[in-house]
Amino acid sequence: MIYSVSGKLIHTDSELAVVECGGVGYACRTSLSTLQRISGKEEVTLLTHLSVREDGIELFGFADAEELRSFKLLISVSGVGPKAAISILSSMTPQQFALAVATGDDKSFTQVKGIGKKTAERICLELRDKVAGQTVSVRGQKAIAAPIGGGSIGEAITALEVLGYSAAEAAGAVSKLDPSLSVEELIKGALKGLAKY
Repeated sequence: MIYSVSGKLIHTDSELAVVECGGVGYACRTSLSTLQRISGKEEVTLLTHLSVREDGIELFGFADAEELRSFKLLISVSGVGPKAAISILSSMTPQQFALAVATGDDKSFTQVKGIGKKTAERICLELRDKVAGQTVSVRGQKAIAAPIGGGSIGEAITALEVLGYSAAEAAGAVSKLDPSLSVEELIKGALKGLAKY
């Protein structure tokens, strides 16, 4: 397996970066965020995933381990192929992806071209336990994904979503509060926090 490629960036295209290593140009399918991070650099290193399928072999490259991990999680979901995973990671950061899964925010995934409601629900359902406990960043604040989605915290987030806030905004606001508070107190505290933005 090819773990990474390092060398001269000789070509970029939409969702493609070509890295020359030892005289060989490796075409790596990649996300828009990785393309933005490597844009303008001469020498790059991409962490890779080699996909071997009946219809071909493709190399996928990522600027960091977090994005590669998110990609591997996504392709582990039945019905989500590498190209769909790249589309998702082009639309959201690994942190936003983890938060959307942890909070069951399937609407974030349906906004990605080619991802339907059933696939989005499957992503949230199949990956929820895998991202549990992962630390994600929301507006510069650290939030633990594990407790989100259950008990009073989950109810407070759901209530805030009903009020029109996105799952990320709701989870970010609730994560700053004491988890032992009642649902009502969590909602009031989160609304105060959200009003400051």
